Amino acid sequence: MHSKKNASAAVNNREGLRTASLSRAIDAIGQTSFLPNMLDYLRVDTAFVGVLLLLLDENNRLFHIYDTIRTPYRIDLDLYLDGVYQLDPFYTRFCKHKQTCAMLIRDVAPDRFNLTEYYRRYYKNIELKDEMSIFTDLRDGRFLFFSIGRRSSEPRFRRRELKAINRDLPVLASLCRQHFGESSYNQETLSGSVGEQRLAFALERFGEETLTPREHEVAVCILKGHSSKSLAREIDISPETVKIHRRNIYRKLDISSQSELFLRFLNTLG
Repeated sequence: MHSKKNASAAVNNREGLRTASLSRAIDAIGQTSFLPNMLDYLRVDTAFVGVLLLLLDENNRLFHIYDTIRTPYRIDLDLYLDGVYQLDPFYTRFCKHKQTCAMLIRDVAPDRFNLTEYYRRYYKNIELKDEMSIFTDLRDGRFLFFSIGRRSSEPRFRRRELKAINRDLPVLASLCRQHFGESSYNQETLSGSVGEQRLAFALERFGEETLTPREHEVAVCILKGHSSKSLAREIDISPETVKIHRRNIYRKLDISSQSELFLRFLNTLG
């Protein structure tokens, strides 16, 4: 009996927190206090400290809005915004299925993702243990991209937390449309967030003077963390053909490891 009462009290308390945080977020629309209050609304469903908020335009380019990234890791954020985001499994999934949704990194990452240079630099280096991403449609060709993370000392996100976020996404999306649809978040005011000249060297141009179109496609999949079998399924060729392409890529680029391949990609960003 006591356990049922305690459970009921916990539910009532959570709903009270949800209502109060939602009310504060609504009141803060159009003000600088909106983001802290909106994030508090998210925290009713799942606890997190680290957050990165980006805006994607109609051409899938990213613009920085807000983050809680600590000073020692700012260089990693700069590289990410300069074009490395194109290796992000969340970004890859978004480009294929543009919709309002929440997802976990373990559900979208390729099978060898934790062996990539991207993972080593942007997960292990900043002690990130788990990540959830949330995409909300602003209905004007733009989306918001929330990345919320947990560090090595924290538990991984649970399925029930993901379910709760997805349940409340319509409300979150509505809040964001009301706030981020303001003229203060238009293309002109955000244009300085990403270096257009450096983004000209996007993944589609990586190795273009050396690699064939198919070799380029394979190289990109390797950078993203696909094994030979996963890569074969991704672009519909045999694993044996993948291995041949991999050897040719390494020979043509005069490299011998994925680390060197990643460095070559960074060099294309300027």
